[in-house]
Amino acid sequence: MTGVNPLARAIRGGVPLLVLSPHLDDAVLSCGALIASAAKQTAVTVVTLFTEAGPPPYTLSARRYLRQTGARDAAALYRERRAEDQAALESLGVGWAHAGLIEAQHRRRKMSPGHGTWWEAILPELVHTYPVYRLHVTSGRLAAADKGILRAAIAVVRRLAGRRSALVLAPLAVGDHVDHVLARVAAQRSGAPLIYYGDFPYNQRYVADEAFIRRNRLCEVHGPEPTQVKADLIRSYRTQAPALFPAGRIPLVPEVFYCARTGEHGDGDH
Repeated sequence: MTGVNPLARAIRGGVPLLVLSPHLDDAVLSCGALIASAAKQTAVTVVTLFTEAGPPPYTLSARRYLRQTGARDAAALYRERRAEDQAALESLGVGWAHAGLIEAQHRRRKMSPGHGTWWEAILPELVHTYPVYRLHVTSGRLAAADKGILRAAIAVVRRLAGRRSALVLAPLAVGDHVDHVLARVAAQRSGAPLIYYGDFPYNQRYVADEAFIRRNRLCEVHGPEPTQVKADLIRSYRTQAPALFPAGRIPLVPEVFYCARTGEHGDGDH
């Protein structure tokens, strides 16, 4: 990109940033250093799309996640997660919004009244959109049942980005989590100016989709160097950090962003 960093240039120019976070920690995990730095120069808002759980009975994958966090009730856990997110972002002077959409492993397919009620109690997977985490949630394939969720996410991005004339930072969806893919597609279809960020810590285990990067003619740039401040910020998400970093060490790896080459526009998810 011949040395040009359009993200840094936008921040220096005071362009508001709207950071699109799939879940209640993704923005800080992937962009915490940039968010903290940018908030000193321009208005920054983090909007998190998937901020709610569904009611029981839970799938086996959802029950395993609850055990990882030491929680028994998903609704109570998500209330705590929302409070963590609010406190972390407000400590940086950053705005926040919770869209109230249901996270992938809790989303259910619409069924006719009365259909599936007893089956649901025996095997909840039968009525969930993404029943098994490793087979479905991280498949990278959006289910047809998510069309309404995608429309709602697009509307959220359009409303918040348009109100602020903001530059949107959206996940590249490294690791193929369907909520990250959905957030990326929603950002693309919103029509807002867009830069992608590498999804941490997924990008420590998986490689970015090179075909998507080529198709959208993206170039890689780095944000500010992460410091212990970012590690402490991640640890403030107390329900999540121990499961993500069981050894207690949070690697301070460079934050990676993907910008369209100057004068070029990507083709999107075609």
